[in-house]
Amino acid sequence: MSHTLAPLPRRAAALGPVLPLAAVLALLALPPAGHGPGPADVGSGLVVGYCVIRLLREERRPLSPAAALVLGLPVVGIAFAALGASSPAAGLGGMVRYLQIFVLVPAAVLLLLRDRRDVRVLAWTFVGLALCEGSVGVHQYVTRTGASYQGEDIRAVGTFGAQDVMGMASVVSLGLVCATGLALGRAPVWQRATATGCALVLLAPLTVSFSRGAWIATVLTCSLQLALAGLRRTLKVAAALAAAGVVLVGGFGVGTAQLQERIGSIAQVTDAPDQSVVDRYTLWSSATGMWRDHPLTGVGLKNFPEYRDGHATLALSSGSDIEGAGAEYHKQALLSPHNMYLLVLSEQGLIGLLTLTGGWLALLVCGVRRLLRVRRRGPGFDCGLVACGLLVWVLTDFLYGDIGGPSTLVTAMALGLACWWALAGGERRDALSPSGVRDRVEEAVAR
Repeated sequence: MSHTLAPLPRRAAALGPVLPLAAVLALLALPPAGHGPGPADVGSGLVVGYCVIRLLREERRPLSPAAALVLGLPVVGIAFAALGASSPAAGLGGMVRYLQIFVLVPAAVLLLLRDRRDVRVLAWTFVGLALCEGSVGVHQYVTRTGASYQGEDIRAVGTFGAQDVMGMASVVSLGLVCATGLALGRAPVWQRATATGCALVLLAPLTVSFSRGAWIATVLTCSLQLALAGLRRTLKVAAALAAAGVVLVGGFGVGTAQLQERIGSIAQVTDAPDQSVVDRYTLWSSATGMWRDHPLTGVGLKNFPEYRDGHATLALSSGSDIEGAGAEYHKQALLSPHNMYLLVLSEQGLIGLLTLTGGWLALLVCGVRRLLRVRRRGPGFDCGLVACGLLVWVLTDFLYGDIGGPSTLVTAMALGLACWWALAGGERRDALSPSGVRDRVEEAVAR
């Protein structure tokens, strides 16, 4: 009996570094408490502190030169923009938030992940969180207890509430991307089948989130994952998606008039667009106007609301209608351009945009290069699909959204996983490690 139970503590200890990361994702499922830092934000701070303590105890170099450059570049633009903030408090608050999302948390994920086993644990945690939030969202849609959409409380928002209508959509989309990557890998059949089932289940909550940006980013990302996996798997997944669509539309009636109108509005930008589209394009125009007036350093962190009206047209509405999912009706001010690239350009100027997007571009190039190397030979193809998929989704979604709300932390975790794949390197070391040997055995069995 002792021999049977002995490996369990060793397995738990082996997963030690990745468990705090999984705990941060799990904390995102807790309902937000007010407008201050949520439980997940506090957890992310503890994880960063835990990572620092581990580095001090192990007395090792924290980051490779390439990783230090990629993660350190955004600090330059953020620091310049913080100096131009309207007040020291606003500058410090904005700087801390940007560093948390784009530097500290991704660096902690990069340092705490050790091998592909840890990556898979974190990927399955993404899937688990998505299933949890998705189940709440579907219940909201069915029982009409979600956020208000066209006069009906049917918009699925999960535990994030009507204040963060994009929260559940982002979590579900990233979980679906992880499930798709795991399903297209070379793991045993039962693991791939489980991942495929999770991906199909997550289509329902993503649909009833009514989030056009999440739809576009997910379709693009999963299409790229399928293309990299090969024609045969692409056809199988396409057949499964078609069957799921028939069940959703015909069996559960997901294809409502509101959904059809929402899908049609994606391309309806010039011919009688709805007010949300008008607001979005007006905010984008306002952001570019700010950049033209302050091209290098922008207007300063947290200063977009102050300069918005001076560059916006009269077509901009007074705010978004917020109601449902436990929230009383009120107007929520439009405080950002709902485009991460334009937000950075307007508040941080060219310096901030180039330093931030330059790092993202480096991650994308390095990650895709490594993925192509392991596509036909070498273990970890599923990890590469997950990591590159998360990065592509985030970069695409940034065209339609920006940071804000409790769900933003899931973006930081996704960027950290992409950092590990792109910058950790060491495919030969991975192949010779116990995890690498196990991967090769599993791939041989799967074939």
